[in-house]
Amino acid sequence: MTQTRKLFIKTYGCQMNVYDSERMAEAMGAEGYVTTDRPEEADLILLNTCHIREKAAEKVYSELGRFKPLKAARPDLKIGIAGCVAQAEGEEIMRRAPIVDLVVGPQSYHRLPRLTRAAERGERPVDTDFPAEDKFDHLPERPARTIRPTAFLTVQEGCDKFCSFCVVPYTRGAEVSRPVDRILREAQALVDKGVREITLLGQNVNAYHGAGPDGDWTLARLVRELAQIDGLERIRYTTSHPNDMSDDLIAAHGEVDKLMPYLHLPVQSGSDRILKAMNRKHTAEGYVRLIERIRAARPDIVLSGDFIVGFPGETDADFQATMDLVRTVRYGQAYSFKYSARPGTPAAERDPVAPEVADARLQQLQALLSEQQRETQDSMVGREVSVLFEKPGRLPGQMVGKSDHLYAVHVVTDAAVGEIRRVRITASAPHSLAGELI
Repeated sequence: MTQTRKLFIKTYGCQMNVYDSERMAEAMGAEGYVTTDRPEEADLILLNTCHIREKAAEKVYSELGRFKPLKAARPDLKIGIAGCVAQAEGEEIMRRAPIVDLVVGPQSYHRLPRLTRAAERGERPVDTDFPAEDKFDHLPERPARTIRPTAFLTVQEGCDKFCSFCVVPYTRGAEVSRPVDRILREAQALVDKGVREITLLGQNVNAYHGAGPDGDWTLARLVRELAQIDGLERIRYTTSHPNDMSDDLIAAHGEVDKLMPYLHLPVQSGSDRILKAMNRKHTAEGYVRLIERIRAARPDIVLSGDFIVGFPGETDADFQATMDLVRTVRYGQAYSFKYSARPGTPAAERDPVAPEVADARLQQLQALLSEQQRETQDSMVGREVSVLFEKPGRLPGQMVGKSDHLYAVHVVTDAAVGEIRRVRITASAPHSLAGELI
């Protein structure tokens, strides 16, 4: 009887990496691997890496250092690096880290079983191609799994925007949209397995233009079609670019009940001068007017955004323009970062803002964003919302789920995982809400 082999995957970064890790596990499941959360018992360790944040590659090498004793004790253990750091630094990883057995980029992970077999033969394969074939055509059908009521579904990959600070066009490649029929089949299969909410993923998801039966479809049309699937109760999408927020997508927010009232729409800066230096190709005023149109279509929508402070050349006036934009828009949630140079990007060649100045600006911005998030959550108290319950809470009889606006909600209830129930919000905590069943 063949002994079951075990796979440990550690995932860094975005939701798309979470989705990719699931698909890699499924691909290796077809080869007889089962997943484990204990690296010391794994036969194959995969690090699915992200290249967005500062010192991303160094963090990978640090993580590999933790696995050296495991490799020394079990020389047959295979270690692989996947994801965007793999794409950017494939051969360099092999040179610097002899314990790594294989490297695979985010567009090539359908070849992971073949690469693993090559590693078992003593080769050290590196596959960071952008292959002509569609990786999704070569992945196994998504198997039955432990039921979770929410799932990610990649519909678009890559980006053609070339923001001057971003490595995504280089690590994920040009924009590619998956065909409509394949997305609908995968969505139906997820719903058949108990999924109630699907988040559509893409590096620039609202630029979706997948081939349909009568020409290319927009994201709005895809959303409307997905909304026809019985049992699929909630649809979300992320991440978007303001320049691809089309009229039909704005209209869908007001017309498709299953499209949740939450939108992550990064702006990065409130200064037109910095936006131009970032190659964002929109203005602060244009972004604010866009938000007004979205709120007119869906007045209760909660907005989320991304911000970079300390971008090369940012002055005090530029930073204050960002603070002014935040005060104007009012975010229910947001992510903010201090600029960090990504090697190979145009912005990396420019003189940085002094670290202590960037640190001070980030603290100011985060204080304002936190205040707005608290105010938005506090405004939910007394309101009725729908909650999709996802798991038991920490207290006896407590369940935790997500509201329509993506806030975590704790409720004492006998509701089961996967149920959607109406809840009255009774209290607001720093990162969650409490409620009671209606």
